[in-house]
Amino acid sequence: MLSHGLIDRLAGLKLHGMAKALEDIDSVGHTDLSFEDRLTLMIDHEESARSSRALRRRLQVSKLRYPEAAVEDVDFRRKRGLGRTTFLALARCDWISSGYNLLVTGPTGIGKTWLACALGRRACREGHSVRYLRLPALFEILLAAHGDGAYPRVLERLGKIQLLILDEFGLYAMTNDQRRDLAEVIEERAQLRSTIVLSQLPVDDWHQAFGEPTLGDAILDRLVHNAYRLKLDGKSMRTDGRPPELTK
Repeated sequence: MLSHGLIDRLAGLKLHGMAKALEDIDSVGHTDLSFEDRLTLMIDHEESARSSRALRRRLQVSKLRYPEAAVEDVDFRRKRGLGRTTFLALARCDWISSGYNLLVTGPTGIGKTWLACALGRRACREGHSVRYLRLPALFEILLAAHGDGAYPRVLERLGKIQLLILDEFGLYAMTNDQRRDLAEVIEERAQLRSTIVLSQLPVDDWHQAFGEPTLGDAILDRLVHNAYRLKLDGKSMRTDGRPPELTK
């Protein structure tokens, strides 16, 4: 039998996966395993445990509106202009590694946010950092950062997020300060990090919704220039107040 003291020492070093593997070896009594096999088994457990912890942290930090959303649950039977091949290609997350954007438009209740969260969850599984924000919430964060002097640090953090999901674009009128803040965020991320923008408005109407032509041109050019588009259409999928994909 292996010493529990050794298991405790591994746990004390935060090698919890190796400690659990060693405990399992001890309890099952794998006396036929060589030292190399035992060490390999312990390392495999440690790698798996660390990967699971990192995924949990990424999902927690992402604050996805629908954290349970999953690519595997997407309903392609609904007639809303969502192609299986296109969406599953996006789910591979290659576009995130390349710093491309994704613009998702369509009427309310069609499943834009749910689909974005499904992609966000998959991105977390692929090792990317993700953050979901409604545009009003983003502006509140930036306003507070201006007030306490943290704006440069907050802007830098937003710039480093590998996939930023911005919901409700064009739903509310923006002030001049909010337009400038949004311009700073987009500029910080342009061609370096990926952004998903969700809106009820067609992309062609975004300039008018932005409200300031010159600044709008600068922002939208950076968003649209290297972006994929999902244009959804059809009837609302909300029938009982639950997220669209959960109404099946």
